[in-house]
Amino acid sequence: MTISNALFRGRVHRGTQQIGGSCIELEADGARILLDVGLPLDADGVSEELLPDVSGLQSDDPSLNAIVISHGHGDHWGLLPLCKPKIPLAMGAATARIMSAAAPFVPNFFVPEITFELIDRKLLQIGPFSITPYLVDHSAYDAYALTIEACGRRLFYSGDIRSHGRKGALFERLVNNPPTGIDTMLMEGSSLGRLDELAQFPTETEIETRLADAFRLPGFIMISASAQNIDRMVSIYRACKRTGRTLLLDLYAMEILRASGNSNLPNVGWPNLSIYVPEYQRRQIAKNKRFDLLQPYKSARIYREHLTDIADKTVMLFRPAMARDVEAAKLWDGARSIWSQWDGYLKEGPGAKLKADFAGRGIALDVLHTSGHASIADLKRLAKAINPATLIPIHTFEGDSFSKYFNNVTRRSDGEGWDV
Repeated sequence: MTISNALFRGRVHRGTQQIGGSCIELEADGARILLDVGLPLDADGVSEELLPDVSGLQSDDPSLNAIVISHGHGDHWGLLPLCKPKIPLAMGAATARIMSAAAPFVPNFFVPEITFELIDRKLLQIGPFSITPYLVDHSAYDAYALTIEACGRRLFYSGDIRSHGRKGALFERLVNNPPTGIDTMLMEGSSLGRLDELAQFPTETEIETRLADAFRLPGFIMISASAQNIDRMVSIYRACKRTGRTLLLDLYAMEILRASGNSNLPNVGWPNLSIYVPEYQRRQIAKNKRFDLLQPYKSARIYREHLTDIADKTVMLFRPAMARDVEAAKLWDGARSIWSQWDGYLKEGPGAKLKADFAGRGIALDVLHTSGHASIADLKRLAKAINPATLIPIHTFEGDSFSKYFNNVTRRSDGEGWDV
């Protein structure tokens, strides 16, 4: 549905009432862009019924100038596979590489061909929209907040943001040197309802220290974490170095790290790092004839027959499909497990099943994690720095609570159009 009466108009198609599935449509002078086109977190799978009612996503409409993806989490890009090919895409180059690297390993993959590259604080022109990306701290690598200007009006979109990760300096830079003259701010509020106003999430450095404490205890350790949470991969690796353990990463994790293009991230040849190719990945490679994926990692590979000998000095990045490998190597006795991602995933689905499977083996699942999203205190700092004329809650279940913490809040509903 095209937004009418445009000078510079906006509409949140999904996100004013929930976390995830974000999609914002902007129109100026008859041209339109989308900010994100995410898969809702509670969706059973990708379905055309989930596509927002936006002209041009599945049929020709030249007024849709581009889809701009703020970062590489599926709740911000996951409906892209359903969109018409050749819609111009804007995202960070590393985001595009990571999505491409993930494609051989994950369902609902998407290999993007980007038309416009988001570069930190470099102005990008798409039709009448002047877009300035701001590289931010988030659990997804290469994440951006955005300022969009059109028709003399300015909108700021926070995307997903925090201050307590390994790139926290980016948050400080943003609040100390913010964009000015913002008429409308779309700000995420994932932490509302989950955290007290004055509380702070643990920093990634604190998570590293807690991991190191856990790694000093004896036994084979399995850690469940997202390979695309590169901050966490660094924390796990550094904790291994501090405790003399070897981190076992699979092909998927190594391909993600390599796709980042960052030579300062763990790679082949680094100490305390080996590559283990689990049986299910070996079968995938053989089936798809992707033997090229093995080539860069030959010198650092560890094979199943060696796992038993080194188990007490290793940490395996673990997912449920690796249980057969642990069984074959007889590693269950004395093993320990750590869950290093959102604990909400343990309440149902694969996470709940994994927790039950471990419990059945007498293995406790310890949770060591921090949020990918800003605390309320940091959101208050961000809102004060941006100082928008209007602040619209997004990416939150607690939009009605925003006025308790922030000024100039205006609630909008999904599908409601408004003037920037």
